[in-house]
Amino acid sequence: MSQPARRVRQTAVRLFAQEYMDADLPEEGAGEYDPSFVITKLGAKVNRALVGGVIDRVERRETDNGSFYTGHLRDPTGTHRFEVASFQPELHADIEEILNRFESGDRFLMLLVGRARWFETEDGGVFTSFRAEEFTIVDKDRYTHWLVETSEATLRRLDAFEASIESDLTPAALEASGVPTDLVDGTILARGHYGEFDTENYRVGVLQGLSMATGSDVLIEAPPAAQPTLEQSSDAPSAVAEAPASPTPTGDVTEVIVETIRAKDDGGGVDYDTLVHAAVTSGHSREAAEDAIDNLRDIEGSIIEPRFSYFRLTPE
Repeated sequence: MSQPARRVRQTAVRLFAQEYMDADLPEEGAGEYDPSFVITKLGAKVNRALVGGVIDRVERRETDNGSFYTGHLRDPTGTHRFEVASFQPELHADIEEILNRFESGDRFLMLLVGRARWFETEDGGVFTSFRAEEFTIVDKDRYTHWLVETSEATLRRLDAFEASIESDLTPAALEASGVPTDLVDGTILARGHYGEFDTENYRVGVLQGLSMATGSDVLIEAPPAAQPTLEQSSDAPSAVAEAPASPTPTGDVTEVIVETIRAKDDGGGVDYDTLVHAAVTSGHSREAAEDAIDNLRDIEGSIIEPRFSYFRLTPE
């Protein structure tokens, strides 16, 4: 008897609020185990995302099915909207703690992993949000890491979009023009739906994110040509920026992840950024590292996540 296909967990995309809020192209999965996506103007296919910001709103609502929660996280470009559903009781105690702190007047930084959701109105309007999968309050350093990573990811999509402008919308033509393979499908869908548009808002958003990451209080409004690269931004945390990949990857990426945990775990686990950085330093891509972490945790069961974004080897 054939076994049913198992859903593969999608990599959590890093993106700022403006890019997600501007998106109005959903793609439904064709089969029971096929993921659905929201396609952004820059070609990101968002099934899951890691987003962050200052808590801006949290509310509890009561329904016949129980309590559910809605909230806002505000990043340098806009607002991420999220919810915790009534059928997610495992998250209710944590979101209640967030709600209590918010109602007491506390304002703090959060990171949240959420699954893309959308609502389509009768007149064809699309409103996007996230259903929370996990979330945590973070300090300024951790939020700075997210700002730099998200800026880097956004710049990569901007470069791919610019490379696609003069290209035919076929996979072969886009790859030949310099669009990374993992962005080809999303770029074809985005270009076919959104057409031409001005990327200035997204470039300004990157500059605002890097400005906040480097501690500047001045809103940067320089033209795109003047924006710093991550390598030039000397105040950005060097541990977050990907190290240059070696020409040939050293070892299997899953072995790199496992050996890094084995070497660095002092009892509290090894954080996500350290694992990704170790894989990148060994010549693997960030996407391969993220997929390896997800597969080791969710499919092979070789590692566990005892607390948000910290990983340990599964006890034998």
